Amino acid sequence: MGVQDLAYHHGDLAAALVEAGLELTRSGGPDALTIREVTRRVGVTPNAAYRHFPDRRALLRAVSAAIESRMAEGMERSPATPRASLRAVGLGYIGFALLEPGWFAVAFFGAGDTSPESVVDSPAYLALAEALDMMVHIGDLDPAARAGATWSCWSTVHGFAELALRGPLRHLDRAELWPLAEQAVDTVIAGLPSMV
Repeated sequence: MGVQDLAYHHGDLAAALVEAGLELTRSGGPDALTIREVTRRVGVTPNAAYRHFPDRRALLRAVSAAIESRMAEGMERSPATPRASLRAVGLGYIGFALLEPGWFAVAFFGAGDTSPESVVDSPAYLALAEALDMMVHIGDLDPAARAGATWSCWSTVHGFAELALRGPLRHLDRAELWPLAEQAVDTVIAGLPSMV
């Protein structure tokens, strides 16, 4: 153990490394995260990081999980109705992407795991699933349409976020962009098959 590593001998080095990773990726996205820079910021040698994360990808996955949790916290559910909750989740997703483009890039695809399993375990996905499940529960969404509704909603908000960050909508200011985001979310919700 190096002299620099002594400061974290009894602390939570893994959490400190993730926190430093959050700082780096917030403005620089996934490419900004390196073991060398994270450990420099924490004040330990790169070898110390490998005791907690076997490689950069493992650290990036941990940073991504922390980002996804923060994203889900920002997706406030509405107590009014399941549809209002679904709307809040969708707009929360887009809002997070616009406020934190570096983190958004890490949370989805930056960590390199794009398997369906990685998506369905994410807090953002779980917030969406919860709102849709409540719609099924109260009879506002046909159970047979539930699986398709998930991907339709997710595709809409993720696609809109990408268009706003890197596509043809990137030049619009927030005042012009937000009504379009609301319209996209409202349109997909209105198109969900109802049981009534």
